[in-house]
Amino acid sequence: MIRAAIIGLGTWGQNLVRSVHGRSSTIAFTAAATRTPDKAREFAQAHGLRLLASYDGVLRDPEIDAVVLATPHSLHTEQIVAAAQAGKHVFCEKPLGLDAESAERAARACAQHGVTLGVGYNWRQQPALQEIRRLIADGSLGRVLHLEGNFCGPSAYRFPKGHWRHDREEVPAGGMTGRGVHVIDAMLFLAGPIEQVTAQSFRLAQDFGVDDTTSMLLRFASGATGYLGTVIATAETWRLQVFGSKGWAQVGEVEHLHTWSLETCFFDPQQVTVKQKPVVHRFPDTSTERAELEEFALHAAARRPLAVPGGDAVHNVAVLEAILSSIERQAAVRVA
Repeated sequence: MIRAAIIGLGTWGQNLVRSVHGRSSTIAFTAAATRTPDKAREFAQAHGLRLLASYDGVLRDPEIDAVVLATPHSLHTEQIVAAAQAGKHVFCEKPLGLDAESAERAARACAQHGVTLGVGYNWRQQPALQEIRRLIADGSLGRVLHLEGNFCGPSAYRFPKGHWRHDREEVPAGGMTGRGVHVIDAMLFLAGPIEQVTAQSFRLAQDFGVDDTTSMLLRFASGATGYLGTVIATAETWRLQVFGSKGWAQVGEVEHLHTWSLETCFFDPQQVTVKQKPVVHRFPDTSTERAELEEFALHAAARRPLAVPGGDAVHNVAVLEAILSSIERQAAVRVA
C-alpha cells in the first residue's frame, strides 16, 4: 500500500481522493497540504487525511511514500524536483510543465533519484481508447491517415476574474492547457510523436481572462495529419476520431469522466460504394482516476519508471510549447 499525500484540495484534488478512498488496495491518501486549509478541513476529516502545514512538511514526513500534485501548472516542475530530492514518488496532474525544458528537468530529476513519476493523463485508462490502439496495432484500421479531436465546454465562465485559471501565464492558449493536452496525449498514445503544428488562438467571448477559442493543425512523424479544437466558452462536448485506410473509430459525447463507448465503421473493399453503418461497442465500467493512481502505485511500489525523460509526457509539453510559438509567429512551427 502506497501512502500518499494530496497537494491541493480543490475540486480535482478532492476527486482524486474520492476515487480511491475505501476502494483501493494499492494506494491510500493519508495526508494533505493546501493553501486554504480552512476550506479543506471538513473534507480532510471525512476522508481521514492529516492536514499538514506545508509542502516541505509533507516531504519531510517519513510516513508518506508519495505525493500527488493537484496544483497550479506553474508549480509542477519545482514541486516534482523537490519531491524527487526527498525520495518521494510523485504523481502530477497534467501538464507536466509549461515548457519542454522544465518538463524534461522534472522527469530527469525523478529518474536520477530513483523515484516513480506519473502524470495525470487518465484517458489512457479508457477501455475504448485501448481498443482503438489495438485496432491500429493489428492492422484492422489500416494505416492511420488523420486524427480529429475537440474538447470544449464553458470553462471560461466557471471562474471569476482574478482566478489563476484566468491567468495567461498559468493557462496559455486557453483550453489547450486545461483540456487540449488530454487530446494530444491520446493522439500520441495512438499515432506517435507530432513533428509540426500550426495554431491560432483568440479571446472572443469575454473582455478578461484567457483565450477561449483555440485551434491547431498537426503533422505527425508518421506522416498522418490531425486537427484539434478547444473552445471553452460553449456547451460541453468532446470527440476523438481516428481515420485509417480501412475505416474509422470514434469516441466522444458530453460527459468524459465515465466509461466511454466506441463507434467503429469499416468499408467493404469489394463494395466500396455501399455505405456501412457504424457499430457501437460498450465496455465494463471503470474509474480512470483510480486506474491511473493504482498504476502509479504499482510502479512506485516496485520502483519502476512510468513517465520518463524524453517520453510522451515531456513531448506533450514540447507540442504545447510549439503551439504557443505558432500562435505568436502566425506560422507553422516544428516541435522540438
